[in-house]
Amino acid sequence: MEKKTLNTPKHKLINMPSLFAEMVLDQALRDFKKEKLQQKIDQSLQRKNKKEFMRLTEELKKLS
Repeated sequence: MEKKTLNTPKHKLINMPSLFAEMVLDQALRDFKKEKLQQKIDQSLQRKNKKEFMRLTEELKKLS
C-alpha cells in the first residue's frame, strides 16, 4: 500500500475541490436534462402523441 506523505508528488494526489466541482456540475446537468425531458413529455401528452411520449419516457428512464 502506498503511503501518502507531504513529499508525495502533486500529480498523485486527488484534487478534491475539482472532483467535487465536477460532481456538482454533472448533477446540475442531469437535473436540467430531466426537467427539459419532463416538459417535452407533458407536451407530448397534451398533443396525444403516444410515440413521442414513449420515446421521451424511455430517455428519461435512462437518465434516472
